Amino acid sequence: METVVFYQFVTEVPQAAAIWSTLFLLTLGLLTVLAARPERERPADDPPPAGPTVREMAAAEAVDRRRYAEEVAVAAAGAATTARRRRSAWLTAQEQLERAWTGYDEADAAARRFAGAGALPTPQTPHTPAEYAARERYLHRAAMAAYWRGDLTMAQLGDVFGHRRGWDPRRHPVEQEVLISRVVRDARLADYQAAAGRERAAWRDAELAAESARTLAEEAYAAAARLRPTPVPARRVVARAMRPAVVARWRPARVS
Repeated sequence: METVVFYQFVTEVPQAAAIWSTLFLLTLGLLTVLAARPERERPADDPPPAGPTVREMAAAEAVDRRRYAEEVAVAAAGAATTARRRRSAWLTAQEQLERAWTGYDEADAAARRFAGAGALPTPQTPHTPAEYAARERYLHRAAMAAYWRGDLTMAQLGDVFGHRRGWDPRRHPVEQEVLISRVVRDARLADYQAAAGRERAAWRDAELAAESARTLAEEAYAAAARLRPTPVPARRVVARAMRPAVVARWRPARVS
């Protein structure tokens, strides 16, 4: 029995050892391969986008300068047109002011002339219905003549025929002429004052438009100048060829 056991031990132990040795070698080889195998490189993060180059930045800046120059040029042209239109409007307002002054001066001269005539004593006429009717007809004719001349407005003419605002048909014709001349003078003075206000406003608008046009024109010129390439300073041209300077030798004077 012991012989059988010993035989089995002798025959089976080397076989088991061989199996275990083989498994150990396989495991060791597998570990060696795994240890020697390089790891897969992890996907690196995407590189940050490259910034614009100096040339690209210069090109973009040049495009911006050109666009700005074009916009300023358009604005300057529009401002110049506006300035011319405002100046034309001011010249028109100035002409209207001169005409209004001429009208006021004539009306003032007429009012002074009638005022001098009104200083004389009023002629005595009989106070009869026929006389009053004649005075009323004279007032109406004088008012209509002033209206057709443009000296009275429609509202003032209505006041004359309605005997309102101091228009009394019973007054003497001389008094009526004095009153009409004063009303015309006051109307011409109001016209002149209104024309003077319009002229001042037109002058102010023309000055502002001209200043804006000058400013935009200067800016447009500067923007256009920035588009031109910077000139390279030329080398100085030597007028004379470089030649060695002739040095005069000093010689002692001969003593005779």
